[in-house]
Amino acid sequence: MKHLRWTLVGTAVWLSACASTAPPTSAPAQAPAQWQAPLPHQGQLGDLASWWQRLDDPLLVQLIEAAQSVSPSVASAASRIGQARATAVGAGAALLPSLDASASASRGVSQPNVPIATTAQAGLQAAWEIDLFGSNRAALNAAQARQQGAQAQWHDARVAVAAEVASQYVTVRACALLRGLAGEDAQSRQETARLSGLSTRAGFTAPAVDALARASAAEAKNRLVQQLTQCDIYLKAMVALTGLPEADLAQKLAAAPIPPEQIALFSIASIPAQALAQRPDIFSAERDVAAASFDVGNAQGQRYPRLTLSGAIGGMQVRSAGVSDNFNTWSIGPLALSLPLFDGGQRSANVDAAQARYTEAVAVYRGKVRQAVREVEEALVNLRSSADRAADTQVAAEGYQASFAATQARYQAGVASLPELEDARRTALAADTNVIALQRERLLAWVALYRAVGGGWTSPADSTASLP
Repeated sequence: MKHLRWTLVGTAVWLSACASTAPPTSAPAQAPAQWQAPLPHQGQLGDLASWWQRLDDPLLVQLIEAAQSVSPSVASAASRIGQARATAVGAGAALLPSLDASASASRGVSQPNVPIATTAQAGLQAAWEIDLFGSNRAALNAAQARQQGAQAQWHDARVAVAAEVASQYVTVRACALLRGLAGEDAQSRQETARLSGLSTRAGFTAPAVDALARASAAEAKNRLVQQLTQCDIYLKAMVALTGLPEADLAQKLAAAPIPPEQIALFSIASIPAQALAQRPDIFSAERDVAAASFDVGNAQGQRYPRLTLSGAIGGMQVRSAGVSDNFNTWSIGPLALSLPLFDGGQRSANVDAAQARYTEAVAVYRGKVRQAVREVEEALVNLRSSADRAADTQVAAEGYQASFAATQARYQAGVASLPELEDARRTALAADTNVIALQRERLLAWVALYRAVGGGWTSPADSTASLP
């Protein structure tokens, strides 16, 4: 018997040496050696993780925190962490022995002419699968990799919500500026129309000129109504993001002054691979590659023999006719070796499926890296473009505003015509609108860059952020 046991163990060990290895747990990132778009080096550099606080707008920070607390994507990501953690615990349990307890009691007659007997018994049963081929260890490693990926996805969800709220907030603030600009323009045109009407009724102005003034005033009023409607839509979108009551949010926005344009710069790594290492979605995809590799190892291990050891200990008491007998039992074994002989190709198919999932995970990971590079490059290009256009846009606005003021003075003096005034007014309004639009564009580019480089997230080895 002893010789047979060692023969079985030796056979299992020999077969384990024949097992194929799993694919690599990581894939090359294939990131470029350097950014093609220039990095923003001017200005004050701040920490990416606390960028919102550096914008000197407490309301924005409050809105981001509110949105993250009610976001379904953040809640779902937190739930997936719990699921992954439970799966990892279950996978780790397969490496440990299992222990079960049982107890029973019965009363009756088991044989003719035998007094009624009361039988009580209890026992412990233990079992342990010796992980010769690393199948269970691979399953545990895969579960742990997916847990790390789920934690990174939670951070990614929070960063995505913060960026979305910031983008919407910038849009709401820009809309408020445009609303004020449209209101001033409508009021100015209405006053021009009023004076033109008085002059027409006095016989100093032609009716056609008065009609032009009234048309211009109506156009401005229509534009103001459109702007008010657009701002109301943006407000409702912000309500949906933050979960705050619309009346309270509108009051907060009205009470908080619109801060001047402040571009709080933050630094990003000049080497793309270092910058992309800060993205939680890429880290999660990388962990998916590792998990898929361990899944291949697990599937390969299922094709080879399984070695299990079991044991039991128990006790029984029989009570009949005032006499009590006790019986105690124990056993170690059997040490069993299970050899898969024929399964119709199921285990081999499982290995092929795991290999295909690994190939898919690598392709997804590399695709995310390429997409991340694109997002960073686009944000950098937009930043440079907005910075290059800022000075000229401001000069144009100031120039057109000065021209409008001069034309208005000439019109009031009777030297310029109303069409000249309206043309100058229209050009000045467009220039002022371009200034606000450019400010919004630049802020949105910074938000996009914040999102593209991971929002201040760091890998688990360096991260101190709390998890749900």
